[in-house]
Amino acid sequence: MSRGFGAERHSVQEPIIEYAKEIGWQYVPPEEALKLRGDNTKLIFKDIFIKKILELNPFLTEDLAYEVIKKLERLRIDIEGNLTALEYLKGLKNEYIKQERRERNIRLIDIKNIHNNVFHVTDEFEFNNGKKTIRPDIVFLINGIPIVLVETKATYVIEGMNEALDQIRRYHEECPELLAISQIYVISNLVKFSYGATWNTSARSLSDWRLEESSAEPNFEQIIKTFFNKEYIIKLITDYILFTRKDGELQKVVLRPHQIRAVEKIIQRAKDPEKRRGLIWHTQGSGKTYTMIVAAQKILKDPAFENPTVIMLVDRNELEAQLFNNIKAVGIENVEVAESKKHLKELLQSDRRGLIVTMIHKFDNMPPGINKRENIFVLVDEAHRSTSGKLGNHLMSALPNATYIGFTGTPIDKTSHGNSTFITFGINDPPKGYLDKYSIAESIKDGTTVQLHYTLVQNDLRVDKEILEREFLAQVEAEGISDIETLNKILKRAVTLKNMLKNKDRIKKVAEYVAKHYKEFVAPMGYKAFLVAVDREACALYKEELDKHLPPEYSQVVYSKNNNDPPELKKYHLSKEKEKIIRKNFTQPDKDPKILIVTDKLLTGFDAPILYCMYLDKPMRDHVLLQAIARVNRPYEDKNGIKKPCGLIVDFVGIFENLEKALLFDSSDIEGMVKDIELLKEEFVKKMEQARNEYIALIKEHSKDKAVEAAVEYFRDEERRNKYYQFFKELQSMYEILSPDPSLGNYIDDYYTLSKIYWTLKEKDESQTMIDKELARKTAELVRKHTSTDKIDPTNEIYRLDGKTLTKLQESQTSEEDIADIFNMIKSQIEQEKLDLPSSIRISISERADEIAKLFERNQKESLEKLIKLYEDVNQMKVIHQTLIQKNIGEPENIISEIKRIMDKYPYWDKSEDQERKLRREIYEVLFNIKTLNEQQIKDIVSEIINNLKQIKQKPKND
Repeated sequence: MSRGFGAERHSVQEPIIEYAKEIGWQYVPPEEALKLRGDNTKLIFKDIFIKKILELNPFLTEDLAYEVIKKLERLRIDIEGNLTALEYLKGLKNEYIKQERRERNIRLIDIKNIHNNVFHVTDEFEFNNGKKTIRPDIVFLINGIPIVLVETKATYVIEGMNEALDQIRRYHEECPELLAISQIYVISNLVKFSYGATWNTSARSLSDWRLEESSAEPNFEQIIKTFFNKEYIIKLITDYILFTRKDGELQKVVLRPHQIRAVEKIIQRAKDPEKRRGLIWHTQGSGKTYTMIVAAQKILKDPAFENPTVIMLVDRNELEAQLFNNIKAVGIENVEVAESKKHLKELLQSDRRGLIVTMIHKFDNMPPGINKRENIFVLVDEAHRSTSGKLGNHLMSALPNATYIGFTGTPIDKTSHGNSTFITFGINDPPKGYLDKYSIAESIKDGTTVQLHYTLVQNDLRVDKEILEREFLAQVEAEGISDIETLNKILKRAVTLKNMLKNKDRIKKVAEYVAKHYKEFVAPMGYKAFLVAVDREACALYKEELDKHLPPEYSQVVYSKNNNDPPELKKYHLSKEKEKIIRKNFTQPDKDPKILIVTDKLLTGFDAPILYCMYLDKPMRDHVLLQAIARVNRPYEDKNGIKKPCGLIVDFVGIFENLEKALLFDSSDIEGMVKDIELLKEEFVKKMEQARNEYIALIKEHSKDKAVEAAVEYFRDEERRNKYYQFFKELQSMYEILSPDPSLGNYIDDYYTLSKIYWTLKEKDESQTMIDKELARKTAELVRKHTSTDKIDPTNEIYRLDGKTLTKLQESQTSEEDIADIFNMIKSQIEQEKLDLPSSIRISISERADEIAKLFERNQKESLEKLIKLYEDVNQMKVIHQTLIQKNIGEPENIISEIKRIMDKYPYWDKSEDQERKLRREIYEVLFNIKTLNEQQIKDIVSEIINNLKQIKQKPKND
């Protein structure tokens, strides 16, 4: 159980600092960093900051420079303050210059000349806001300003990355002052390296850093040196952080590697005089809109483009409004939304510069050559459909010399229409035609999207295969179908198929199935669902039937309204405000509705990560099908850290029975996107058989209490335990998806036993957590149901770390089989207790703990004794530290160490009057060197220290 290998400080924290030093970051030890800040209540390296700000802004006085520091250290302690900090870092904030009688932008960072900045890295960055103290493991500073926080965890720590993220969340809650100015955080355990934006601590928002288009897995050194490359880190902060507003709430994101890669390629293509086309395929749900916005922003502010025009072409009113709100929030100025064909024509004729947001239909009958400038850049959303037909011709003839960059969330299909899209946008990038590609498989691997599974309902609920084939799948005009309006026109002609789908007896049965499936499979997981009906009439019919099986508030109909609708359709018309509320409530786990009944609306552009299941009762194919089912591919994590295992499509039509025909794409492009749930059932069975052989067999022959003992004994080996944790997590994910399928019946008892083993081990592990955070919902319910009659009892008592326990351990009254568990518990407690001590002492404690851990395999008893001694030392130093702080003695590190050295010199001071007398005298001599204290004050402090130390000797300290 060696802790040297993969230990946090030596294997993760120190290498990050060393690699950063090798690429030009200057290391500042914690003590020196504290002096540069003034004290632990300050954030900025004051003198360094003043020197650089005066260099970068010669018009500033020193007094004004100090005012800027005050403003940065007194930002609003929330995300709004963080936005202000970013504006300062990007040089967008003004200061009034008295001698010039005007306001001027000030620069805190030299963005153009990167090496004209000062780059520092420090560790154990202690910050106190008067209420709480935090100590991020590593902080990176530019020109004295803390920019990036790094939290590291040892490789061997179970759920280490989750613990690191929890630590980042705690920093936000306890000391938001530091987080108001910092822009990026990193968490790493050596094996993984993830980054995110401060004020966005959702696991969903984290990105794993990757080297650009590298197929090989980078090593830790490469990751650190590329991520913390000086030029890159400044670019990440100034170009790739976005603040957006959604429903009036400010949100923050930092772009992922694939988005950054695409933006850089778009800028390169825009500067290429020979190539004026490009096609970006980033799979649905991977942040295509943000990529477009940042690309537009960079083109507009780049002087190389000589005051350009950027046209963002979207194809939905809804997306147009959504896009415009985001654009305003990120600070792009000079934006025009073309309100009509006439307005757009006026903008182009008047040679409007800046950003124009419009839709493709507004180019209808636009005069050819209306603007022939070359520095016009058209960013086309959903390019596979936006530029099809005559509208695309009008667009390109109107702007003949523009550069066109197409974006698509789905791969290009294999039809003639798909080929024309490649010709339009991909001609400069043979052989595949993509300027940049982020495939479905990549997004699932990165966790940007989740795996999709589908299941077919029984035959009597599905439509007739021959009719589906004849009236839909075999229709030539349906091939490569790219928009829902065209789909509806085709379905309108499929009279028999539609009548079959809307047969009232069938709708009753489908509604009953949906209600039962939702209650049994979806609701227990805490997720929500879509019911996609063939048309608006079917939506209304389904609502009537669902209300017979579920509470009416569980479901809502959302579709477009028509003034000529009959009463049965008008019944479900929604005002804009009401629809907005319904949509927002749907994204919240504790609010209704739980099921949205839709046919057109919300099948594109609607992002609800809590959406898990789609009941598909509308024939779809190709792009329309991919876009629709992508609604359920968004990652989601609940408040307990339980992640959505996948997205599920329940097919009532039979589309997934013939996927090759329904999805006319290259197989490599859609490989692994959606899998038959029957394959998952087979995989679950295989894993359960493996579990029976490897784990259930361990305890099969033992009685109840001995069975648990046998399991615990087997998993004392840390490598075995970690392997089991990984195995169970994978198995649990499958169980959550499949339960309560009857096919699991033969495995439920064994799965419960595996859950019991997992919980028992977790209770005894050093990263002890509650069941609700460790077990997913269905598994937790299974355990609770069993434990009402079959209580899970850990083999051994969980020792309370108090004086009695320590005495018992020292007297060797504990069996050897428990020593490893108790060792881990004490080590974990030391890690917690040391947080209240100064950084240099914490480092020393960590080093001692690591050395003791290395000894454990060779001599358990000796190492346990040493660890108990370290635990006592930590608590003694805490008492000394607290007493000195209360007496306003600054920088007490050296004093604490000296007093502790004296205590070790007199180990029996609490039993011998002579040793106590000598202890008092020598502590007095140490404090005598503090010039601010008089003789009586020193005597009082010595007495208080001794009395406080006696109390912890006599009074057990609870865990």
